[in-house]
Amino acid sequence: MNQEKIGKFIAECRKEKNLTQLQLAEKLNISNRAVSKWETGKSCPDVSIMMELCDILGINVNELLAGERIIMENYQKKAEQNLVELQKQKEQANKMKRKLEILWGVIAIILCPVHLAINYFYPENQGTYIGWVILIIGAFLFVPYFLKYYKVEIKLK
Repeated sequence: MNQEKIGKFIAECRKEKNLTQLQLAEKLNISNRAVSKWETGKSCPDVSIMMELCDILGINVNELLAGERIIMENYQKKAEQNLVELQKQKEQANKMKRKLEILWGVIAIILCPVHLAINYFYPENQGTYIGWVILIIGAFLFVPYFLKYYKVEIKLK
């Protein structure tokens, strides 16, 4: 999905309906700055208001996501392209999430030896509980990662 193309299309449809950015924003209960960001391609409308936006502009969601009017002969093809593009974006988000989970897992694994080293090399810190704080933080980071990675389900009753 091309945000700039979508933004230009929103602006075009808004102007066809003789609406200002402020008027469109008021109908959607959002700020006119949000509409401006859409139209400049800096962001896209939130999914929660897409249907209402489409109703106001007299378009459908596939046209909005394509950033252009769709002729009925091309409608199915465009719809499939939009679904594939949304799926790709979802997969990219999941990959990023997995990378973050791995990073947190590594950090958690590293924090345990740090705790032991602090207590070994600085025994005067044992009364300050710094090592315990590090260990608890590591456990909070590692346990959810471990449970999710190994697909362990905890059933609470």
